Amino acid sequence: MTQWKPTTCMRCAVGCGQLQRGVDEGYGVDEVQGDHRHPTADGLACERGIRETKNPDGEWLTEPLIRRGDTLRPTTWDTALGTVAAEFLRAIGEDRNSVAVLGSGQQTNEAAYALGKLARGGIGTRHFDANTTLCMASAVTAYYDAFGSDAPPCTYDDIPAADTHVVWGANPAVAHPVLYRWILDSANEADGRLVVVDPVASETAADADHHVAPEPGTDLVLARAVLAQLVETDGIDREFVEAATDGFDRLVAALPAVETAAETAGVTVETVADLAAAFADPTLLYWGMGVNQSTHGTAAARMLINLCLATGNMGPGSGPFSLTGQANSMGTRVCSSKGTWPGHRAFDDPESRALVADTWDVPVDRLPDDPGPGPVGIVDRINRGHVDACWVVATNPAAGMPHATNVKRALDDVFLVVQDAFRSETVEHADVVLPAATWGESEGTVMNMERRVSRVTAVSETIDTVRQDLDIIAAVGNRIEPGLFDEPPVDPEPVFREIRELTAGTPADCSGITYDRLESERAVRWPAPDATSEGGYRYDDGEGWAFPTDSGLARFAAPTTYEGVPEPTDPEYPLLLTTGRRAGAYNTGVRNRETGEDVPRARINPQTAGQYVEVLDRGRTVVESRRASVTVTLVPDDGIPPGAIWLDVHHPSVNDLTLPAIDPDSNEPNYKQCAVRLAAPDRSPPVARDGVVRTGTVVRR
Repeated sequence: MTQWKPTTCMRCAVGCGQLQRGVDEGYGVDEVQGDHRHPTADGLACERGIRETKNPDGEWLTEPLIRRGDTLRPTTWDTALGTVAAEFLRAIGEDRNSVAVLGSGQQTNEAAYALGKLARGGIGTRHFDANTTLCMASAVTAYYDAFGSDAPPCTYDDIPAADTHVVWGANPAVAHPVLYRWILDSANEADGRLVVVDPVASETAADADHHVAPEPGTDLVLARAVLAQLVETDGIDREFVEAATDGFDRLVAALPAVETAAETAGVTVETVADLAAAFADPTLLYWGMGVNQSTHGTAAARMLINLCLATGNMGPGSGPFSLTGQANSMGTRVCSSKGTWPGHRAFDDPESRALVADTWDVPVDRLPDDPGPGPVGIVDRINRGHVDACWVVATNPAAGMPHATNVKRALDDVFLVVQDAFRSETVEHADVVLPAATWGESEGTVMNMERRVSRVTAVSETIDTVRQDLDIIAAVGNRIEPGLFDEPPVDPEPVFREIRELTAGTPADCSGITYDRLESERAVRWPAPDATSEGGYRYDDGEGWAFPTDSGLARFAAPTTYEGVPEPTDPEYPLLLTTGRRAGAYNTGVRNRETGEDVPRARINPQTAGQYVEVLDRGRTVVESRRASVTVTLVPDDGIPPGAIWLDVHHPSVNDLTLPAIDPDSNEPNYKQCAVRLAAPDRSPPVARDGVVRTGTVVRR
């Protein structure tokens, strides 16, 4: 019988420790359970994380594929890699920026780092990003603006220490069940409470002591109303503000009247007062994609941080805590060079650029001088003819990006390489497909949302025609820039050593974390500059507050004007579409899609549904936006506000409808609000995309 091995669940960013065991014969994971020695969750594990590690659904990619005419055909690794390298080298010869690379928060730190090293140092393209920008970029930008550094100041240790838990624009009951258990346990204490801010009566809202339901897209306005209320009622921690912050008076001078902001947000003044009162006790303020995925996402996240700063809710048991979806979103940000150089080194800092170039042994002038336009901007650059080749790794932009019809059209216009473990909608557009190892087959490290680094380990080998992400990246990289990596198979430990060296002395210092230490301690939080230290609550050095800003003070965000949702409803499109997570679903569903999911379920308030009886056919109707039409099953639900429709973000057809407008500061798309209408099913096919009927492009086993 095979031995149990410790690893980390890759289902979400909570980062629960697992023990896994491989099958006795053949390939695959046999058993999975929680790891009581792992400090993150002390043996807790959610059923879905265990299920999807042990027995994922979906069609596995088992051999390299190459397009011959209209069909993807099996090929050898030599042919696949040679074709990829030849096409990339041809494009690089014309313009280094004519190659685009899209990575993922589902890779290990080592693979994400290697992909960034190849994209930025080997290829030298500014068109490199990852799907983490689609969910976390606004929170990241807000953290930098306020604290001069990425990542929450809080840790999981602060959850039981808090009295009040405010969950704003997130649904952790569905997205992060283990973390949500800790929140509920704390909120259910005698002095505890749970406050939820969400237009939808979510599963989390059902447990709340107080549920605030603002108009969709008005998070920024509501947060400004709360701050104005706190100023009026002397709810400000003046001592903390004066000692540790800068810019408060300028912000206060630009605040709206409470009454005016409350009216815009669709809530009463009394509701604003109740929400403001929540910050009187030690309060943790959590938020998620409901805030981030907006053209006002950064401004709203800044304002949530402002609420914590203004009320002195900084320190153990309090503070701003953004909730991350993907398992290694944090590691991608720290390691991959997508928005900063490794260790959160500033992209335009000459010393950092020189250090990175020297470490990679590439010319410093090859390194791009800005992070690039973000994923939506990269698609736009493809459509404008500025990108000839695109490499997509462990992500599914054909289903996961907004205005997905336009994304598919762009992918068809370039030489497309897709590297993944499962067949996806994006694979169907590929010219070359590179099959990669998945959970239980991969070696490396990841970082969870509270900054803990831990190991992921393999308990199963793969068949000969499937390779590790790191080996595939190195094989392509060495064909483009000889000697950029060790020859595959690549040992991930020296790669992590390189990451450690580049993060040394930075706010995200991982230099004191080694594979040996992780084997002993299971997980270590950064900053960890030596072999015994571990990060706790950030910015408090025991002698006072110290932030990595020019002044050493936390910064209140500059005043921002609310300009409304980017695509408001009108008589032609009178309903507002919003999206959210569905229990049990994972990203775009390629590893856990259920049978019978051809038609998504659209939740709608019964009052609103009653106005559209004439366009229903046996419970089905068609949701139309200005970009596409999708047939849905309509499900009456009192938890959805009148005039709105809710679709789950995981269904592959939903993003045909959504809007590619982006936040100007973070490049994160506005997934949450766009104008739609309902139409009779006979007016549109099941899924209409540019006039082509596609009722399902993924084959499920």
